[in-house]
Amino acid sequence: TTDIMSNSDKENLSVHQSLDIIAGMIRQAQGNVRRNSFFFLFWGWVVVLANLGMFVLIQIDYPMPYIMWSITIPAWIFTMYKIIKRRRENHFHTHLGRISAWLWISYALCVFTFVLFGSRLNYQVNPLILITGTIPAFVSGIIFRFTPLMVGSGFLWASGIVGFMVPSEFQNLAGAMGIICGYLIPGYILKQRKEN
Repeated sequence: TTDIMSNSDKENLSVHQSLDIIAGMIRQAQGNVRRNSFFFLFWGWVVVLANLGMFVLIQIDYPMPYIMWSITIPAWIFTMYKIIKRRRENHFHTHLGRISAWLWISYALCVFTFVLFGSRLNYQVNPLILITGTIPAFVSGIIFRFTPLMVGSGFLWASGIVGFMVPSEFQNLAGAMGIICGYLIPGYILKQRKEN
């Protein structure tokens, strides 16, 4: 019986150790996402400005209102610079953090594809971007146990639905509202937690 007890103790100890390791990974990942609140705020404002700018250009009958989205080009360059810089400064990355990062990279590839084939989608790109954006936002919220991001993903989804229901020129207003609720508000909550 002593052998059985010792094996049982070892199993229990390994279970507790495993739970401690998992909890540590989650805490580390939560710290990483707090440090990355910058990206939610930066891209939130970039996309809100692009949406509102395009809406204004449509209202004044500017022939190429989509030109507003060109602000995302320097935004991508700056984002890549920040990511490379942070990777050099911080060599330790958690498995959960890598999953979340690749989830967002996959989403970025989907967005690029939607924009590239926008004419084949009857230019219903904005609602598609919002709806597919719910996936990385919601899953990241689960991974990092951050409820505002999960709730924000619901606003992204709802804004995408609204975007399909309103006339095309109002899709940008739905998009701006979705990004404010889905990215900016959770981003500012993250920033506040980081500072506290």
